[in-house]
Amino acid sequence: MHKEVACKWFRKALKDLKWAKIMLTDGDLDYATFHSQQAAEKALKALLIAHNRRPPRTHNISQLLNELENARVKTGEIRHAKILTDYAVKARYPDFEEEITVDEAVEALNYAKTVVEWVKEKLKEMEIEC
Repeated sequence: MHKEVACKWFRKALKDLKWAKIMLTDGDLDYATFHSQQAAEKALKALLIAHNRRPPRTHNISQLLNELENARVKTGEIRHAKILTDYAVKARYPDFEEEITVDEAVEALNYAKTVVEWVKEKLKEMEIEC
């Protein structure tokens, strides 16, 4: 059962990654970064579920990475993705004064792609194909 739920989360991550690419192409940098963060978050939650762990209700990428470490999943190679956490809120609300740059949006998308691909490989190692 948890494999099925993990795949549902992973497919949502793929959709967010797709939307991040579309938003970046359209010049909607705030939404590009938001969807990048969401893609990474949902992919990491999918992996937690695959490890039979209930993911915490958080947008904090560092917290999700720590939860994976607690499940004995080594996350060192994707630790840099923790910077995506800021985009869970920053990109959605007009209260933030600083504009998101193209470079930031591209960087966020690249981090998200890295996390999603990494999770895909980890799932594959567990014989879970989504």
